[in-house]
Amino acid sequence: MHKSILYLLFSTTLILGCQSNEQTFDPIKLEAIPLESTNSGMPNLFTNSAGDLYLSWIEKVEDSLAVLQYAQLNNGQWSSPQIIAKGTNWFVNWADFPSMAQFPNTKQLMGHWLQKRAEGTYDYDVHLSISEPSGAKWNPSFIPHRDSIAAEHGFVTLAPLANGNIQAVWLDGRNTKAGADSHEHGHGGAMTLRTAEVDSEGRLHEEYELDARVCDCCQTDAALSAAGQIVVYRDRSPSEIRDIALVRKVDERWLSPQIIGQDQWQINGCPVNGPAIAANNKKVAVAWFTMANDTPKVQVALSIDNAATFSKVLNLTANDPIGRVDILFIDEEHLAISWIDGTEEGANIQVTILNMKGEVLQQQTVAAIDPSRKSGFPILEQGTEGIVLAWTMVKEDQSTEVKTAFIRK
Repeated sequence: MHKSILYLLFSTTLILGCQSNEQTFDPIKLEAIPLESTNSGMPNLFTNSAGDLYLSWIEKVEDSLAVLQYAQLNNGQWSSPQIIAKGTNWFVNWADFPSMAQFPNTKQLMGHWLQKRAEGTYDYDVHLSISEPSGAKWNPSFIPHRDSIAAEHGFVTLAPLANGNIQAVWLDGRNTKAGADSHEHGHGGAMTLRTAEVDSEGRLHEEYELDARVCDCCQTDAALSAAGQIVVYRDRSPSEIRDIALVRKVDERWLSPQIIGQDQWQINGCPVNGPAIAANNKKVAVAWFTMANDTPKVQVALSIDNAATFSKVLNLTANDPIGRVDILFIDEEHLAISWIDGTEEGANIQVTILNMKGEVLQQQTVAAIDPSRKSGFPILEQGTEGIVLAWTMVKEDQSTEVKTAFIRK
């Protein structure tokens, strides 16, 4: 879900149809992109420095084998699926889905998935694999966390960096175990947020603990502003306030975390609803879900100084949001934000167009979606061919299928 305009090339025309009066946008329509997949789910999207757009997803074979695949978008069509890895001992979770990225200025790709240990239900590791330059072969996987503790490690973000490495960010449960014989979920110390840079040879650099106490199972996200790396996540205070936090790397030094919005959402459990971030030079936007004061909202905060300070928090919703947000810059002044909105019949995917003044220019339902966990998280991404939305459709027989479409005017 990494969004940074520094690593995207955009079309010369605004895909969503901005008119001369920027207060009006043409209605949004979805233009389906067929995908060869069966029993598939957990899609993710990534755009490289050239604007090439990739889709990754998991297919289940006979409910026991998980296969991580990817395809590239070419002339409005997905290429034939390629396999990154597969296994029968993976931790496959609706909210903690795999991803991929590409090393800047190379053809080498890196993918991630979660693989179980034998000790307990919630004992699993992050596994990374790097492709050969051709992309036809993938090297044996390795683990970016060196604690060697059987615990939860997941909710990974992969973000390419200007130095040619890929930053990996993840939630790390090495401190959550109360003792060597404890395998219960959530017992022991706090979940931590950690990061490391990975080079194209698989070597780890700049390993760092970003926050020593965070929410246990909300997604992370990252972007690259003009001032450096930014990571967003859901924090967790000793009094169980679980608001959105941000940590920045400035002048090669990670700063202390800062809370965005101060929602004061107190909840004794993880809402499984992480934030999303997008960056465009000095401009940064963060979107997230909250139920502070028992009122569900999707909110956004805007910054013009590399996320050092933010505008007043904006509430985007008027219906019954479930959350599961994503965000990207359409161009230097406009943003697209997606989330799932609950309805009496089920749920819809909503897309809002917002400018950097904080003005909502359009808010529209674009597709129906199942409100259950099986539908996962809709993902927005933009490449040279336009903006693509990916989501999981739940069929009547409860099987799932990845759907993708261009967002067109």
